[in-house]
Amino acid sequence: MKTLSTLIGASALFGGVQLFHAGGVESVGEEATPSSTYRLVANGDEGACAVTRGASVSDGLSLLTVAPNCRRLLPGLDQAKFWREQNDGTVAFSANGIDPIVTFAVADGNGYESYAPALPLLASDVKRGD
Repeated sequence: MKTLSTLIGASALFGGVQLFHAGGVESVGEEATPSSTYRLVANGDEGACAVTRGASVSDGLSLLTVAPNCRRLLPGLDQAKFWREQNDGTVAFSANGIDPIVTFAVADGNGYESYAPALPLLASDVKRGD
């Protein structure tokens, strides 16, 4: 009888550890994709707004949150819902995940610089502390 009690106790302990460990793996997976907030600046300092890259939707495609005041920098930019990163490092913002509203290339430092459309020139950097 003592052996049976010990076996049941050991099984419960082992099951509890497995359950706890599995929960920990899920929470680590959820934290592995943090969002990144960028500050877009038009033509040096003529205006600025915030955009946030969110959760991944598929390979290279992530959700995008654009502040409403971004329409002042580029008409239609406030409609962007997706961030698409290409293999060459370029990034495009789009409303449908396909047709770009604006396209960026990696810039010097810690950000991007737009090249399509040619004007207005938009630059971004990672916003710290948010």
